[in-house]
Amino acid sequence: MLDFFISPALAQEGAAAGGGIAQIVMLVGFVLIFYFLLWRPQSKRAKQHKQLISGLTKGDEIVIGGGMLGRITKVSDDSEFLTLEVADGTEVNVQKNAVAAVLPKGTIKSI
Repeated sequence: MLDFFISPALAQEGAAAGGGIAQIVMLVGFVLIFYFLLWRPQSKRAKQHKQLISGLTKGDEIVIGGGMLGRITKVSDDSEFLTLEVADGTEVNVQKNAVAAVLPKGTIKSI
């Protein structure tokens, strides 16, 4: 009577010998895809950003992550911050990591 409601458990057939190799190949393929599409480009961008930050000097015109433009008035090597002049007489302290790009000279005056 219970066989009508519950199907009997049957043993599953053994996997073929090549099944394990196929899984390893798939795993290696996924690792390679993640390396070339995610890890490698991200480390390349991080390296470029680190070079950008290390090359900042007084007088550079930059844009920070929030979109604010300004000219660097003070850069300290021992600190994580720099002073940015956003308008005549208005200076703001920002983190070096917030710098998104260095602009060509004269960009602020042309805006």
